[in-house]
Amino acid sequence: MLKSEILKKLEAKQKNLSENDIEIIFNIFTKKIISALKDGKNIEFRGFGTIKKKINKAKQVRNPKSNEKLFKEENYKLHFKIGKILHNKLNTVSEVDE
Repeated sequence: MLKSEILKKLEAKQKNLSENDIEIIFNIFTKKIISALKDGKNIEFRGFGTIKKKINKAKQVRNPKSNEKLFKEENYKLHFKIGKILHNKLNTVSEVDE
């Protein structure tokens, strides 16, 4: 689902807010999530899931084509753990509510 599709669905459900207001709220929401992850905090949406920042440690790697040894620096990745409610909705035959 694209950001534009999400904004259209929110606009359809929130008639009292303009398209511009909904986009501002959405941008604030995403910036707060990014800021929290940068600060090392976990993001938890009850029933939906948890997003955590994990560290990939620095290590020696090998280029399979040239067999050259390279050093890969420490970097971060995101880990998503699905929540119980979302898990149950995805693994049942009934329709998912929008």
